[in-house]
Amino acid sequence: MWKRPVDLDALNDITRDTLMQSLGIRITQITDDAIYGTLPVDERTRQPFGLLHGGASVALAETLGSVGAHLASAPGYMAVGLEINANHLRPARQGVVTGCARPVHVGSRTQVWEIRIQDDQDREICIARLTTMLTEAPAGSRSA
Repeated sequence: MWKRPVDLDALNDITRDTLMQSLGIRITQITDDAIYGTLPVDERTRQPFGLLHGGASVALAETLGSVGAHLASAPGYMAVGLEINANHLRPARQGVVTGCARPVHVGSRTQVWEIRIQDDQDREICIARLTTMLTEAPAGSRSA
């Protein structure tokens, strides 16, 4: 399914100086059909009531789905988000949450990814769906 080289170190390196680095998001595993990553539940990602901020969950979901869409697109193209939705099922207060992104549809112009996020006790805390559009990457971009 992947049309680009799968290199965890390289993928994590391109997140330097981005939202992903600021929030502590890490890509941890890539299998034949899924992307996995983690997000710490700490002072960077909690809302004022001590719970994981829903926006942080969505940032993890969009990151994983976008990485998947990037790897599943031909070189010279990049995936840009068109729409994301998320259902927050239960709170997380501490630890690390883990997301898994799997493709629902991989087309030549659009892709749809489902992302499921679980807490340290393997309870689902969020389910999201990301739709991306493939467009030509500008010369010199990180996606090219």
